[in-house]
Amino acid sequence: MNNHIEIERHPLEPFLPPNASLLMLGSFPPQRKRWSMDFFYPNLQNDMWRIFGYIFFNDKEHFLTENKKAFDKPKLETFLKQKGVALYDTATAVIRLQDNASDKFLEVVEPTDIETLLIQLPNCKAIITTGQKATDIICNYFSVDQPAIGEKTEILFHDRTISLYRMPSSSRAYPLKLEKKSDLYAKVFNELHI
Repeated sequence: MNNHIEIERHPLEPFLPPNASLLMLGSFPPQRKRWSMDFFYPNLQNDMWRIFGYIFFNDKEHFLTENKKAFDKPKLETFLKQKGVALYDTATAVIRLQDNASDKFLEVVEPTDIETLLIQLPNCKAIITTGQKATDIICNYFSVDQPAIGEKTEILFHDRTISLYRMPSSSRAYPLKLEKKSDLYAKVFNELHI
């Protein structure tokens, strides 16, 4: 039995394009051994960038590298800056209770200071949470009720009203077809004119 508890700190800086109108928040990155690139949603088994490819380019492989063994970070960064999409996670430090990327085995040691992120994004009018753990954390943070999956609630933040959308996880462990997930995300992107 391993009594050594290792606290993992978030390995990435927040991705905050100054023009961002949308902040997407997951829970925490998978272990580095599962990464295909040094960026958010790096696991090839995670469908987030396939969802984006499917919605915006009608091609779920649009953001894969030529050899299909990784996602294309420069292509993603350029696209996200152009669309005004910021990325980070709701936990800054965690303990992994099992050797996997599952949210249910993440113990949050330090939630992210969401207020500091939003202050750096003066044009942000919406937050998307990409899974249950992220939704739990953000709803606790702002003391709001959780919307149903694919729905939204409003957050009052200083002098702004920010829409909080609860979206399905892009993990393949979440039992919903890529096309159905894409439809839910596309509806939000349309509402936000992204």
